[in-house]
Amino acid sequence: MMADSGTEEIAVIGNIDITSSELENNIRNTMVEKGTALLRKMEISVAEADKRTGKNAVNIQETYTVYLIETRPVDTVTEGTSPAPDSVWRRYSEFELLRNYLLVAYPFIVVPPLPEKRAEFVWHKLSADNLDPDFVERRRVGLENFLLRVASHAGLSNDNIFFLFLTEEKGWREMVFETGFQAKADSRLKALSAMFRVKNPDKRFTELKHYSDELQTVVSQLLRVRARVADRLYGVYKVHGNYGRVFSEWSAIEKEMGDGLQSAGHHMDAYAASVDDILEEEEHYADQLKEYLFYTEALKAVCRKHELNQYELEMAALDLTSKKQQKEELVTGTVRTFSLKGMTSKLFGQETAEQREARLQLLEQQIDEGEETVKEKNAECDEFVKAAWVDIEHFKQQKDSDLKEALISYAIMQISMCKKGIQVWTNAKECFNKM
Repeated sequence: MMADSGTEEIAVIGNIDITSSELENNIRNTMVEKGTALLRKMEISVAEADKRTGKNAVNIQETYTVYLIETRPVDTVTEGTSPAPDSVWRRYSEFELLRNYLLVAYPFIVVPPLPEKRAEFVWHKLSADNLDPDFVERRRVGLENFLLRVASHAGLSNDNIFFLFLTEEKGWREMVFETGFQAKADSRLKALSAMFRVKNPDKRFTELKHYSDELQTVVSQLLRVRARVADRLYGVYKVHGNYGRVFSEWSAIEKEMGDGLQSAGHHMDAYAASVDDILEEEEHYADQLKEYLFYTEALKAVCRKHELNQYELEMAALDLTSKKQQKEELVTGTVRTFSLKGMTSKLFGQETAEQREARLQLLEQQIDEGEETVKEKNAECDEFVKAAWVDIEHFKQQKDSDLKEALISYAIMQISMCKKGIQVWTNAKECFNKM
């Protein structure tokens, strides 16, 4: 959630129970303020989820969830005409395909993450089933947030494949594959090799990768602690149900005190029953933290791409140096390093003048090509660093703002919960006073 709402709005939130729809509206409104052309022209929402059954690629029956994406021109909404929105149904796997394409097409951008495919860091009473209605609803909110993030990004929002994802029901997958993005994707092994073999890494990206690792660790720990707190809180609330039962049983044997005890028992029962909705709503705040847990992988993806670019530059420069050295040895006749060609010449005699000239011309051609390659790789690296760092700085501002608001809202919710507990015992006290 973006955090430009200000302290005043947060204070208002503290006086009410925040629903998931209000969280969605906060995200959408702030992104429209900061967004680029697409969000200013098009209203985007993931309106609902639906469970369906069908056969998969290997002809096995399966149950899956689809999500309804609705879009409509902003000017029709502001003018009050409100025509029926255009709509497409998408599976979670299609969202994954879109994001994989964006990662390849825009390697210098911190691509927004998708919500979790299966529930993680959940407290024991919460279902981890990915078809559970509550989980599906939270994922629907997360998928809408993902679309709004992409649609508000200056570099991603105008991508044609993204627009087709929002508007074309059929043929979209084929259009994605026609871009050939899969062939352009860097393998994990290639990226890992670059990470260990690059000799002159950019200090800024090295520090960013370390920061991403640390942020991932901290947010993971925070989510684990929150899940444990939720478990204990659930127990505390449910124990109040025992108060309610005991007070009700006690009221049955009392004449003067009976009404007061029974009323106090009702307050305790209502308090105990409220915990399920409270902790379910709390999961929306956990999902905001999870978004930045997943964002750390997006940051590391940018760092890996930079390492790969730097490695390719260093390899091109090393190859150019080797070719220049070979030329120097050929021209001067001085062998500075051991080579199979040099040993062969000593054993079987020197090459002819024509062979030597041909080899010299080939080396000069390779040197020219090598210099051009190094020049291109240098320009590519410089361009990548400039574009990536602009996006990273934007991400940092977004992160600070979002996490600040999420933590403040979470604290306000905890305060509200504690106030409800105080109110329950205040009401119980009044019941006791009337006995």
